[in-house]
Amino acid sequence: MTYASLTPQAALPSPSTAVWQLGPVPIRAYALCIILGIVVACWVTERRLRQRGVAPGAVLDIAVWAVPAGIVGARIYHVITSPEKYFGTGGDPMKAFAIWEGGLGIWGAVAGGAVGAWLAARQLGIPFAVVADALAPGLPLAQAIGRLGNWFNNELYGGRTSLPWGLEIHRMDPDNPGHALRDDAGQPILEPGLYHPTFAYELLWNLGVAALVLVLDRKLRLGRGRAFALYVMGYTAGRFWIELMRTDEANTILGVRLNVWTAGLVFLGALIYFVRVRGPREYVIPIGAAATPEPAVESDVSQVDLSAREAGAQPAAPEGYRVVSEEQYRHWRETGETPAEPGGDETASGASGEEATPGAGGDEAGSGAARDGAASAGQTSEDRAGATGARPADRDS
Repeated sequence: MTYASLTPQAALPSPSTAVWQLGPVPIRAYALCIILGIVVACWVTERRLRQRGVAPGAVLDIAVWAVPAGIVGARIYHVITSPEKYFGTGGDPMKAFAIWEGGLGIWGAVAGGAVGAWLAARQLGIPFAVVADALAPGLPLAQAIGRLGNWFNNELYGGRTSLPWGLEIHRMDPDNPGHALRDDAGQPILEPGLYHPTFAYELLWNLGVAALVLVLDRKLRLGRGRAFALYVMGYTAGRFWIELMRTDEANTILGVRLNVWTAGLVFLGALIYFVRVRGPREYVIPIGAAATPEPAVESDVSQVDLSAREAGAQPAAPEGYRVVSEEQYRHWRETGETPAEPGGDETASGASGEEATPGAGGDEAGSGAARDGAASAGQTSEDRAGATGARPADRDS
């Protein structure tokens, strides 16, 4: 029997198939959504890293560590919080490694991905707070796209509803994962009634969190990891009430879903960090072979000068990075002059190549002349900046 006739025409439909076969290879909708989300997050993060002074392509080095670590963390969290499926009566411990059968926890994904990103940032010499703040709006966008996979899987829905956006849910075939059960006529079988599309609520909420982070980060110039803390607060606030609407099986503490407790605790931790930590947005300049400013990023990180690539070798990757203020970073982008190290020799030459050459008995005079020259160069760059405004690379996305 099919229950399609019992639901109104205004109901939101659900796909009856979430897996397609390409020869012997299964193509899963959920996996495609996750991959697309990762691509979008990397694109956004690459733009924001370059606007803060990081060399092009660094996000790929970070993703190589963060993505696998995030998947492992997501699986570990799922297994720990649902142990009865693998270690309880009738459970199969080897199924804990069957990640293709589903079972990923977002909390573990964020924690594992953070560890991977931290390791990559250390290798690249980039402050982890710079990476985290650059990632802050991209991560909720990736999560929003990933939630479409739950729609294909007919999962993570809420209770019954009579609202116009009520969702049809198919009965999925346990013997043929990714496909709906069908009646004698070959029609997919629907569960009776309509249900809250809680995955869609989270999708829309995540889009709002991404917009919130972008707007407040642009206005407040958040630094020291505070943009990432803002994302965590926004995401967990939405996850708190959305979890209360879900009806799928979950472990509970005092009658409340485990993920509700987790969302509340993580929100408090992020709030404390956001309130207590202060400091301006950090920018970096490269050290070593790639210490020349890159051309401004105006619209798309995919823009590449192919003729330059063919003409010669690619510039070497930076040996590391120095943290500088926004003013110093803008001056470096305008002039190529590397800011003096804190407590270092302020008479060091900049991109102009002029050096102080004190003679016998004339050290003080020579140093004074160098300082006057540096001040003059600084004034010239400030005049240019005032006349032209901020460069495109200095504007945040």
